[in-house]
Amino acid sequence: MQNSRDACRWVYNKALEVRKEAWEQCQESISRYDTTKMIPRWKADYPFLTEAYSQCLQESCTRLDLAFRAFFRRVKAGQRPGYPRFRGKDRYDSFTFPQSGFKLLEDGRLRLAKIGDVKIKLHRPVMGQIKTLTVRCDRIGNWYACFSCIVEPNPLPISSEAVGIDLGLTTFATLSNGEKIRRDRWMKRDAKDIARLQRKKERLSKGSPKRGKAIHALCHAYQRQTNRRKNFAHQESRKLVNRYGLIVFEDLDIKDMQANGNRTINKGIADVAWDRFVSFTEAKAEEAGRSVIRVDPKNTTQQCSSCGQIVKKDLRIRVHDCPHCGLKIDRDLNAALNVLARGLVSIRVDKSMIGRSHTTSVAVE
Repeated sequence: MQNSRDACRWVYNKALEVRKEAWEQCQESISRYDTTKMIPRWKADYPFLTEAYSQCLQESCTRLDLAFRAFFRRVKAGQRPGYPRFRGKDRYDSFTFPQSGFKLLEDGRLRLAKIGDVKIKLHRPVMGQIKTLTVRCDRIGNWYACFSCIVEPNPLPISSEAVGIDLGLTTFATLSNGEKIRRDRWMKRDAKDIARLQRKKERLSKGSPKRGKAIHALCHAYQRQTNRRKNFAHQESRKLVNRYGLIVFEDLDIKDMQANGNRTINKGIADVAWDRFVSFTEAKAEEAGRSVIRVDPKNTTQQCSSCGQIVKKDLRIRVHDCPHCGLKIDRDLNAALNVLARGLVSIRVDKSMIGRSHTTSVAVE
């Protein structure tokens, strides 16, 4: 599998080189189909490319084309473009069988073209019609087979419950019904172990076997931290989707918040991974026939959920005490109530709409 991945990485870099030189020297655009047609000639010049399945090599050209499409889209939108880069050994971790070349055998093995039969741990039955297979390697050397399948939707029973969610750092999430999701500090839990491994790595000479083992252990610590965070997001998003027919989040600009925050706040935002949690919830809701929307987060904390007046308060004040109507509740609960109200008003929802599949982003003036 390592040889197949290296061959696909070589084709990706070669195709990028061809497209880059064609534009710089002749102002000529090379398409994905043009680079795909070059693969047979590259195989003749570099025999190691024959160790990879032909469609996997072609898919590398498709990946590069998608990278260029994203680059041009960002240029057109006035964003930071990020020109496609050449991939080193640590920056190309997977290859894909887009149509054929693989077969799941009954004896617990996976047959891969140009590789052979590989023993796998099938952690759950493969449902639906298999379309593609992506073989991926993580930083610590574990290989994963990721199947892309066409499956029939499996909607949950209709639920008339709706909830607004305020995401935070002290408490991971506060629901508009008063319930809270406790924050688990993943970075703090593994910080000592990671710091110890970092110091150990720096003491060892570059290129030595001992340094390689230290780097492997460090990658394992980082992956353990990431897996804990991902597992938490999966479990909590599943609970929300199973219970609520309508889920409303704030449409937070995470990058802007980190750009304007201090180091402590930035580390906290990175640790809680709000965007991953919201994305997981949206994906599960679409499959289950639930509704998820995002609303403008402006003044959700400052606005009173009872009378609508703006009550200014900084981050240190954890209680919303409205001098206009006398409402006194938890700051995050007040924000969650505002989030829910904006979601209901924005889509003009009634009880008959709650529970239908709907994902959108709206803004409130």
